[in-house]
Amino acid sequence: MSVPVLVWAATVLGLLAVLALDLFVVGRAPHAVSLREAGTWVAAMAALAVAFGLGLSHLAGTAYGGQFFAGWITEYSLSVDNLFVFVIILSRFRVPRDYQHRVLLVGVLVALGLRGVFIGLGSAIVSTFDWVFYLFGAFLVYTAVKLAAGHGAGPAPAREIGLVRFVRRIHPTVDDYHGTALTARVGAVRALTPMALVILAVGAADLLFALDSIPAVFGLTQQPYIVFTANAFALLGLRQLYFLIGGLLDRLVYLSVGLSVVLGFIGLKMIVEALHGSGVENLGPVALPTVSIPFSLGVIVLTLAVTTVLSLTIGQRRAREQACVAGTER
Repeated sequence: MSVPVLVWAATVLGLLAVLALDLFVVGRAPHAVSLREAGTWVAAMAALAVAFGLGLSHLAGTAYGGQFFAGWITEYSLSVDNLFVFVIILSRFRVPRDYQHRVLLVGVLVALGLRGVFIGLGSAIVSTFDWVFYLFGAFLVYTAVKLAAGHGAGPAPAREIGLVRFVRRIHPTVDDYHGTALTARVGAVRALTPMALVILAVGAADLLFALDSIPAVFGLTQQPYIVFTANAFALLGLRQLYFLIGGLLDRLVYLSVGLSVVLGFIGLKMIVEALHGSGVENLGPVALPTVSIPFSLGVIVLTLAVTTVLSLTIGQRRAREQACVAGTER
């Protein structure tokens, strides 16, 4: 798939236009995001992603369109799990509700730039070293096992807070928010505000998340254009998704299990495809399967649907039973 420079430029400009609309029109004045506003924006971003995928299918072929949808859904589902850490960060910094919209939006801008660099480097490595598919695949399987093993433990404290402590040591900071300003003058010195620190924490968190999400998309497609757009559309809807389902995060008790299945499946798929590329068609008497994009998309969607339904039914029933038992013991 050869993508002309003009198409790349038009795509990036289009994404920046959407972000500019959000930053300078929707989020021009700090405000608390309502469920209606969040729901409208999430639906609009999903519709935009679907339209892009259908357009890609029409212009480049259904195979590439399928790769985009598989990558976008995978990225979006991984983003939901990442929202747990965002909740911790915003709570730890005591970000006023009116400012949370701006924090997440700037965090998305930073993340989009960083992921563009990551994708460029990853694409260069993948095109040069075939063995990296084995490394990516093994890493995804390892991540899946760790994620499944940690199910039920709750989200760990964000590791990126250590980066914030380091910044506090090397640069003056203030404790109070000054609106959405990133710096405030203290005497003759410009100090960083909590707004700057929380944006740094959110950006660092997303950088850590990219370490497993980007290899996951490379497991579905090796086209840099599709990897970038799948990440971009997932990030565009992430901020408002935070406000839409923030109250439901603690109810998605089996989400980590579903994500571990998705990551493990993509990791194994990547290893199998690497073996095919090396000329290995059989492992002993067992023929290596060829995993198609439609099949991959079906596995991803079905797994996430099942874990969501189980979370909202069986998981919540058990939570109520435990609450009743706790109340009885008191």
